[in-house]
Amino acid sequence: MSPQDEIMNAKFDYIVVGAGSAGAVLASRLSEDPSVRVLLLEAGPKDSSFWIHLPIGYGKTMWSTKYNWCFHTDPDPNMNGRRIYWPRGKTLGGSSSINGLIYIRGQHEDYDAWAAAGNTGWSAKEVLPYFIKSEYNERGASKYHGGEGPLRVSDIADKNSLIERFIAGAEELGVPRTDDFNGAQQLGAGYYQLTTWKGWRWSTAKGYLKPARSRANLVVETEAQATQIIMNGTRAVGVRYRKGGKSGHDVDAYADREVLLSAGAILSPQLLQLSGIGPAELLRKHGIPVVVDLPGVGENLQDHLQIRLTFESSEPTTNDALNSLFGQAKLGWQWLTRRSGPLAVGINQGGCFMRALPEESATPDIQFHVATLSADMAGGKVHDFSGFTLSVCQLRPESRGHIRIRSRDPFEPPEMQPNYLSTDLDRRTNVAAVRAARAIAASQAMAPWVVREVKPGPAAQSDEDILAFCREAGATIFHPSGTCAMGIDPKQGAVLDTRLRVHGVQGLRVVDCSAMPTLVSGNTNAPVVMMAEKAVDMILEDNGRAA
Repeated sequence: MSPQDEIMNAKFDYIVVGAGSAGAVLASRLSEDPSVRVLLLEAGPKDSSFWIHLPIGYGKTMWSTKYNWCFHTDPDPNMNGRRIYWPRGKTLGGSSSINGLIYIRGQHEDYDAWAAAGNTGWSAKEVLPYFIKSEYNERGASKYHGGEGPLRVSDIADKNSLIERFIAGAEELGVPRTDDFNGAQQLGAGYYQLTTWKGWRWSTAKGYLKPARSRANLVVETEAQATQIIMNGTRAVGVRYRKGGKSGHDVDAYADREVLLSAGAILSPQLLQLSGIGPAELLRKHGIPVVVDLPGVGENLQDHLQIRLTFESSEPTTNDALNSLFGQAKLGWQWLTRRSGPLAVGINQGGCFMRALPEESATPDIQFHVATLSADMAGGKVHDFSGFTLSVCQLRPESRGHIRIRSRDPFEPPEMQPNYLSTDLDRRTNVAAVRAARAIAASQAMAPWVVREVKPGPAAQSDEDILAFCREAGATIFHPSGTCAMGIDPKQGAVLDTRLRVHGVQGLRVVDCSAMPTLVSGNTNAPVVMMAEKAVDMILEDNGRAA
């Protein structure tokens, strides 16, 4: 009997679709009970590439069609009709295996806003225990941090002169230095903590899934893309998946308790729509029988738009090391002997959370990622001059886009329309963000380092000029969210209830970035891990087992 025949004849309690930031957590935690059988499906291969595990390997996996979905948006009319590259992880660990490693939770106010909108149980006070439960911080346990969780979080060991000058420049603007963006408040400038450990990437595949792989009650299927949720009326009873890629063969697997979608903000709504759960008009357009008319599936798409300012430096930067054989050898030796240096920390070492529009926002409304190198785009070939990058993004954009299937073919990428910069607030915040970046670069601390502003360049001075630059050069910072949003009223666009169950469907939840009703103020990996930890407790409670 083949492994696929065994799966078709096996009885699983839970099927998890997607082995990424959330799915690896779900599979690991649920399989802790030896009486529970779990099937984990991952469309991509195993996370066996060296470049996945080396922090700076992000520059390689950014373009890998083997480990990355390599999506592109539809032409965005607000971005001069450009199609914007959207990398997403396609391997064990998902995007946690190819991301920029930054450990940020968002603001307390983000979660309190979720709760105030009717999402009971999701306030800052109520989600904090799950952040702590997930975390193994090298600083140890404290009021805000965990010291025993599966997800390892480290400080950047070596201070960097460019980052130090950036922090000092932000202080000149009234932004305090901080050593913890995830503590009492987010406001501040400082070094990021990273999901690394002793110079290696620490994905959810490594932290959660690897220790669980030896369990007899957990089956992990890679290169197994889910193509449809198997429904019995309005109850999800299993998943059909294609084993071995598009030209492979279909396998049906069944779950006695629940199907859990953790395929991300693009593929989770696509799979729902392909299965007859979504906007009725869209489903009928493609000849898909309507199981549940849920208008919000695929709507409410939000993302952080990244505006990257490039500067030529008067002092050597990582560009210089990467552009010479001697420099590359030195970086390699530093990593091999000390597990430190740029190879151990990825690209963005420091950052800042501040208010670009202080009269309109009580909390930080923009975030900086400071890279000690420069390139034409994130993950691209570095420039041949000494350069650095100040990337800045608006934290809580009002712009909303959508994800919609183009056909019944599960292998055809859906329509992805972010609608960046489609509101007045978003346009004004991004212009103000560029001005804030320039102000830090012009500070007494940083100015001696700046030879010239390469992009957007000194010619862009008016608000109109800066906005034009944002439209021409803006790109994703890889945080698409909100397309299966939590909420209390499906008629108002809610897809999930407060326990992440799909409205109108039994035995089906969505646990990933798509569940966020509004985008958190910062990087999304840590919040998704938290959501999965919380989801496990709710799943166990709802299925009659103690959390």
